[in-house]
Amino acid sequence: MQLRAAPNTAPDFQEVGELLRAHLPGVTAAELDQAALAGVLDRWHGKVTVVATATPGTTAATNALTLSEVRLAGGGMVYLRVARVAAGLDQELAAAYTRINATNHVNGVVLDLRYASGSDYAAAAATADLFLSQARPLLDWGEGLVSAKAKPLALAGPMTILVNSQTSGAAEALAGVLREAGVGLVLGARTAGNGAVTETFPLKNGEFLQIASRPVRLASGKALAPDGLAPDIEVPVAPDDERRYFAAEISSLTSVDQPDEGTAASEDDTNFPARRINEADLVRARRNNSGADLETGLDNLVTPTAKPAKPVVRDPVLARALDLLKGLAVVRQSGQN
Repeated sequence: MQLRAAPNTAPDFQEVGELLRAHLPGVTAAELDQAALAGVLDRWHGKVTVVATATPGTTAATNALTLSEVRLAGGGMVYLRVARVAAGLDQELAAAYTRINATNHVNGVVLDLRYASGSDYAAAAATADLFLSQARPLLDWGEGLVSAKAKPLALAGPMTILVNSQTSGAAEALAGVLREAGVGLVLGARTAGNGAVTETFPLKNGEFLQIASRPVRLASGKALAPDGLAPDIEVPVAPDDERRYFAAEISSLTSVDQPDEGTAASEDDTNFPARRINEADLVRARRNNSGADLETGLDNLVTPTAKPAKPVVRDPVLARALDLLKGLAVVRQSGQN
């Protein structure tokens, strides 16, 4: 029997559709059209979308948080988790940083853009501007090249930027701008590849088709790639595992309302709360120190409680970012001595 060589091209879409309409029992032309559309939307998720109105968006979406978490990670490391890159993100981020820096010396910043999205490229440029003290070009999304403004005080500290396959749109642009400006390194996995300006087209049924068609360019003139932004340091994590780490990791970080260990005044181990003395302790102290000062016997019983164990960062991407920042802090400190 002669085997046929594997075809060099995929089947013709129109041909397959006609055969299905003619020979697949119980299927209607409308169902086939819906299935084909679902496949297109799934294949280019985030780049092609069908919406009910030309300007989609609800009050809930407008009022949603842009900066969802602000934490301390020990040693002067600040963790900032972005939910959406939208108007106001720069102000939220600047306020959070100022609040922390007032009571803790900032040695590094982790900007977590994993699962972050957005279509506001002006907000991406404004947020990147916070970390730059000198005027320099940043981003062009079809409205001319936007530049950072010279300022006496930019937000200081080396930075790591965390991304994954769900980092989308303006969040991808923010990561790319910060890297190209030399502000920080990007860690994680390749981004979604949705860094483009969306155009909207009316459909016959009254809905609208949005296509991410106009490229967004960095200051170098390089467009954000349709296959996503590649990290400087790739940290492989299974998607399901990463989502679990992402949801649970906040418990290992410190609230900004608590002193950051390593930057605030640290307590000596002997200053932890002492064990409470009971009646049996008094009797034992008198028996063991007959003829001696009772206070001496009591001192021997008063031992500090064990220092609570530090929570362990189990998220591989976050742990790698913190290790990198702490290493840089040590190098900087050594250079100052």
